[in-house]
Amino acid sequence: MGNLHEGHLSLVRIARQHGNPVVVSIFVNRLQFAPHEDFAKYPRTLERDCELLAGCGCDIVFAPTDEEIYPERQEFAVQPPPELTDILEGAVRPGFFTGVSTVVLKLFNMVRPAAAVFGKKDYQQLLVVERLVRQFALPIEIVPAETVRDASGLALSSRNDYLDPAQRTEAAQLQAALGKLVAEVRSGRRDWQVLEREARAFLGSRGWQPDYVSVRRRSDLKEPSPGAPLVALAAARLGGTRLIDNLEI
Repeated sequence: MGNLHEGHLSLVRIARQHGNPVVVSIFVNRLQFAPHEDFAKYPRTLERDCELLAGCGCDIVFAPTDEEIYPERQEFAVQPPPELTDILEGAVRPGFFTGVSTVVLKLFNMVRPAAAVFGKKDYQQLLVVERLVRQFALPIEIVPAETVRDASGLALSSRNDYLDPAQRTEAAQLQAALGKLVAEVRSGRRDWQVLEREARAFLGSRGWQPDYVSVRRRSDLKEPSPGAPLVALAAARLGGTRLIDNLEI
């Protein structure tokens, strides 16, 4: 996206372990924003981003303009499978993963990487990209990277800049809600809907507006099944800022 933070820089350092040169793509993709979302005001800090990247092992910054990515109206689009993308983020943001899939495929074709690093904070997006690469037989290794957090536990995000000081302190409660849910699952609870409802109620009591809190299978984000590795995912608004997070179980 852009407006880089330490979470993004950690991806660059991981990429350095997988080959040279390291290329970072910076592009705010209008296809994945709905008309009411923050495309116009999304932070764009290219000069600062380049300064940060120069010190952490990036060799090339690929920062195309909107006209370079979309020189004509984008009439072809990648339609990801609805069972993976019409749930969770896709249910709240219809068309989001079509925009993500389309621009990722375009960027892959333009840059031709041998490996690409994607953070686990955008867990559903990571699964979508992994499946896109597999089903289009792209010769690219997708490297998952762990979520980077600040000292409070808040997952680093470009949208954290929207938070005022009090909200930034409160924002750590999103991870706290997921942590409590994960602890309950590890203690043996399997009443998924009750657990999810309790987490939403906890956030709601603190002034959040939850979009979802859900326990799903890691592999495909379907409902939990016996023995399957799980992940707890959440998205909620704090004031005017929408934040997402997840914890693997």
